[in-house]
Amino acid sequence: MMQSRFNALDKGPDHLRLGVWGEDVAVTYLQEKGYCILERDWHSTHRDIDIIAQQGEVIVFVEVKTRRSNFLRHPIQAIDWKKQLNLRKAINHYIHYRKIDGPVRFDVITVIGELESANPEIEHIEDFALALR
Repeated sequence: MMQSRFNALDKGPDHLRLGVWGEDVAVTYLQEKGYCILERDWHSTHRDIDIIAQQGEVIVFVEVKTRRSNFLRHPIQAIDWKKQLNLRKAINHYIHYRKIDGPVRFDVITVIGELESANPEIEHIEDFALALR
């Protein structure tokens, strides 16, 4: 597993460390599937895109949700309509900023496991439909 890219968070709050770890897990997963990682944590004002990758000719925007368990709530449930609206705005900004004229897709990766666990549960939902509200 790759080492956390945020050394300052190594001793930070557990929820922040868990999120960084989950993104690292997702990046490794995508790279093993042949994706090229273009950017991580790309910001558009107060909105962000966790991972921007390329699979063939397709630019893939990836939201990563990490939880220790899905006992109370599955991580996908954290992507409510407001989060989806912010993601749509950030993705549109990125497309215009980088002048992307080819195919794009939005994916969600959920990571469930204890911080630094060797075998987290990973679910990759390709072409997740963003709400239009």
